[in-house]
Amino acid sequence: MLQTQDIISILNEKKVKSIRMMFTDILGVPKSVQIPVSQVKKMLNGEILFDGSSIKGFVRIEESDMKLVPDLSTFIVADLKGYNEAFVICDVYYPNGNRFEGDPRYRLQLIMEKCNKMGYIPMVGVEAEFFLFPIETYDNEYLYKPYISYTDKGGYFDMLSLDAAEEVKRDILTKLEEFGFEVEALHHEVAPSQHEIDFKYSDALKTADRLLLFKIIVKTIALKHNLHATFMPKPVRGINGSGMHMHQSLFKGEVNAFYDKDAPNGLSEVLLNYLGGIFKHVKSFSAITNPLVNSYKRLVPGYEAPVYISWGEHNRSPLIRVPAKRGNSTRIELRSPDPSCNPYLAFSVIINSGLDGIINKINPPKPFEGNVYELDEDTKQKYGIDNLPANLYQALEYMKQDPLIKETLGEHIYYNFLEAKEQEWKDYSTYVTEWELEKYLYIY
Repeated sequence: MLQTQDIISILNEKKVKSIRMMFTDILGVPKSVQIPVSQVKKMLNGEILFDGSSIKGFVRIEESDMKLVPDLSTFIVADLKGYNEAFVICDVYYPNGNRFEGDPRYRLQLIMEKCNKMGYIPMVGVEAEFFLFPIETYDNEYLYKPYISYTDKGGYFDMLSLDAAEEVKRDILTKLEEFGFEVEALHHEVAPSQHEIDFKYSDALKTADRLLLFKIIVKTIALKHNLHATFMPKPVRGINGSGMHMHQSLFKGEVNAFYDKDAPNGLSEVLLNYLGGIFKHVKSFSAITNPLVNSYKRLVPGYEAPVYISWGEHNRSPLIRVPAKRGNSTRIELRSPDPSCNPYLAFSVIINSGLDGIINKINPPKPFEGNVYELDEDTKQKYGIDNLPANLYQALEYMKQDPLIKETLGEHIYYNFLEAKEQEWKDYSTYVTEWELEKYLYIY
């Protein structure tokens, strides 16, 4: 890890003027405190305070002071806006030096510690999808209001030369590499104006940190091209939504604990029990992995998103797929999460669900290799195939029934998250939409 003098030398060498100290609120919205480089020693000593009462779900106004402590393993200098700037991801503390229990990164760190005590390192890789839409302008001034007009008519894996967003994606790729990302794939997705960028897997905390940076980089570069990058799960009706498939495995040192060369299909008991834990808790953690009213407009039949709780090895319709590679590449792919989730909280509830399966030797249902969308009710019952929550309200009700979710999130995040999301559902339920006006106004 970089030491104090290393940081100061880098800042001087690259003529950095400011440092962005980053964290997220409980809903996953990136936050930052920008400080001049002259304050670097205060930063390194953990002396930078901010008003926690202004952050959704943090603290009340009478206990507002919070402290940011940088994780120097995340420190990087890069040019994102035309000048060199330092970026570092921080942990949130109380002024007395105690960890703040409402810091989402802290919750994931606790789950990482639990994994380590069991002898495992949780590894996660993600496939992050997003849309690029034009931004309205007036006299060369951004209105910051995207409008649904496609930048292309491309489809899955179409060549970049067919894509009007070729230049912005090239710039995003260049910037990600400057930030230290190892990009494995960048391609057009199924829907018009929809794209996917996959970067190399790592331990869960590092991947969550990278997702925080990834969203900021993608949105910033898109804006330079007069485009708005959105990670909203379902921005357009009638076409595919954006998911964030999560590839997961547990390692013991350098060895993948999900692989057993002597087991059927090479799938270890650890993997199967981990699957069993996810199946037990998936309805309950859906409110965390799919946290918006809009999330459930993606999770419907016909648009390649999972609807039914099943797993298999050879097709892409179930909730969980086990890709064909074995050895250290053995992993599961959870296909329900979407990119609007807070990655720290999403990884926490998913991994802890899997650990619950390992601890309690929970077996998953039988795998199903057919097209789950075409099954009748009798076949679904035979294979124990249930449905994911149909909307945010249902997901919140399942969440309230599962003690593991409360244990994972901690009481502070658990209750503040529920309060925010129940209000979101109430607002949605009482809002009169254009669809309702068109459907009913002149008939009734």
